[in-house]
Amino acid sequence: MTTDTEEPTLTIDELAARAGVTVRTVRFYGTKGLLPPPVLGPRRVGRYGREHLARLALIEELQHQGMTLAGIERYLRQLPPDLSAHDLAIHRAVVASWAPETVKRVTREELERRAGRALADEDVERLVAMGVVRSGDGEFEADLGLLRLGAGLLDVPLSPEAIFAARKVLLEHSRAAARELSQLFRGEVAERDARDVRSLSAHMHPLVVQALLTAFQRSLKEELGEWPAESPRETRPSRQSG
Repeated sequence: MTTDTEEPTLTIDELAARAGVTVRTVRFYGTKGLLPPPVLGPRRVGRYGREHLARLALIEELQHQGMTLAGIERYLRQLPPDLSAHDLAIHRAVVASWAPETVKRVTREELERRAGRALADEDVERLVAMGVVRSGDGEFEADLGLLRLGAGLLDVPLSPEAIFAARKVLLEHSRAAARELSQLFRGEVAERDARDVRSLSAHMHPLVVQALLTAFQRSLKEELGEWPAESPRETRPSRQSG
């Protein structure tokens, strides 16, 4: 399993292949300041890491949202310069949530290109368990907005059953939150003009998603932070002999 603290190991050709872009595109983004410079290794060969790959995925998502190159430059300039690959993936997930679900039928080769990595049969099974991919007739239906994020989760040591259960929990709670927020906002906009309601909805969507994401991150961090303090004896009820 890789971490954000690993030393950059990818050449520019390897980075381009993993990201599904050309070497020329990588160099162009570098000259525009959209990508940080590579780390110079032996013989001054540039090496790229997970942060570069995650930033390329974020740029691709911004392009899918219809943002111009100038708009992408402004967006990236507002981000802290030292974001990790994990942080960039979260930003990409938020950006992807602004658009409606984009499901497309793709071949295995196209699925791997979109995922940015080779996929074993077990990897595809885990993507299916996440609800990112549906398979059938030699092709796949992939949610392109979630595919890169799902591919990143393949390095997490969880079984397909655990991922499926986690997805069920997240869907149930997110739907409940969405329902309550919708009822709350509906009362505020009941007397407004229909155009004002649409404008407010479009404006609130990314803000609400970011607020939910931030709240969930903090809650999950607190929950996970308690793990080391718990021992198996504390978390399991004792069995006493009669």
